[in-house]
Amino acid sequence: MNRWNLSIPEATDRAVRTWLARNGGKKGDLSRFVDEAVRRRVLDLTVRQVKDRNAHLDQQELSDLIDEEVAAVRAGRS
Repeated sequence: MNRWNLSIPEATDRAVRTWLARNGGKKGDLSRFVDEAVRRRVLDLTVRQVKDRNAHLDQQELSDLIDEEVAAVRAGRS
């Protein structure tokens, strides 16, 4: 487990802690909340990058590429 030292605006801190308190917050909930938020943001950014990278492909090309990659993974190669 790693520790982060973060600077958060007071309004954000208050909003999150208030939300957690109103929803039965327990010890460790703030860390879990931040972990989940960061994971979601990383996923969102990754999806955006993949979409941008493949924006030039038409629907059929994209479908064919996905089918090829799925077949490769299922065959044990990638």
